[in-house]
Amino acid sequence: MEITIKELDNKGFAMARENDKRAGIMTYSVAGKEQIIIDHTEVEPEFKGKGVGMKLLHKIVEMAREKNIKILPLCPFANAMFKKHEDIRDVLK
Repeated sequence: MEITIKELDNKGFAMARENDKRAGIMTYSVAGKEQIIIDHTEVEPEFKGKGVGMKLLHKIVEMAREKNIKILPLCPFANAMFKKHEDIRDVLK
């Protein structure tokens, strides 16, 4: 599974693709130089239950660590994952 991050102006997303099919997407807004806000996660029906959402979140967490920024998870899925997984809380706002 390939996961890419794209950003334009103050919006961005991580997209998961497998065999040229979109598996899922996690969108965020850039809120200044030190923070992003994850606002939506969507996984295609045929990829549900395969950990796609968590892979997308890990990719964004990796990016946040590289840029030394924090994440505010307004998306219910991302918020729940930050509560469940201690190993990613270092980037939590």
